[in-house]
Amino acid sequence: MPQNDEIRLNKYISMCGICSRREADKLIEAGRIKVNGTTALTGTKVAPWDEVLFDDKIISPVEEKVVLAYNKPVGVVCTERDEHAERTIIEDLKYEGRVTYAGRLDKDSEGLMILTNDGDLIQAMMKSRNGHEKEYIVEVDHPVTDKFIRDMGKGVYLSELDRTTKPCKLERLDDNCFKIILTQGLNRQIRRMCDAFGYTVTKLKRIRILNIELAGLNHSEYRIISGDELRMLYKEAGL
Repeated sequence: MPQNDEIRLNKYISMCGICSRREADKLIEAGRIKVNGTTALTGTKVAPWDEVLFDDKIISPVEEKVVLAYNKPVGVVCTERDEHAERTIIEDLKYEGRVTYAGRLDKDSEGLMILTNDGDLIQAMMKSRNGHEKEYIVEVDHPVTDKFIRDMGKGVYLSELDRTTKPCKLERLDDNCFKIILTQGLNRQIRRMCDAFGYTVTKLKRIRILNIELAGLNHSEYRIISGDELRMLYKEAGL
């Protein structure tokens, strides 16, 4: 952090590897962040000499950045703490350092997630306008037709969200299974898209985010992304 520059508190929290800037705003609004002993307000700026506390514990920007690829099993909840969750992602990951996730998977879905302590990478990956690709394999409750593949690919109006999804790429893999590549991440998007055509998702697995692939990871396993693969991830994320 530059010695003479103030930065917004949500960015500072993100630089500490706590969560994304969007989630940081929620922590501030919930009164869980203090600056120099005073409960912080949205829009607060901090300088290098300020003391920032999260749940009354001092936090500071991480010096060594780490990026992980992790295979989330069904049943694991994407949250750091939830007294009602049987198993949270942090509990399942069992990684010693503090990291947070760039994009969620719902409890009933499985597959690839990227976790990191680099707030800038999280911020870049969370911006929907960047159009980053995410690839999934989806199983549904009855046969996939040519019309379903064609119409899903054009974009689907989701009445619950009052949004029309962006065009996407689909490929039928089996009678009841298809592959889909999205460039946006609306809440439970694939499940809602299938519902609009009368299909129910029975299995949903993410197998790729940008250039990072799930292949080789068993459930609950993670690997550290490094070398050319890491450089390409940052490049494709726009950093």
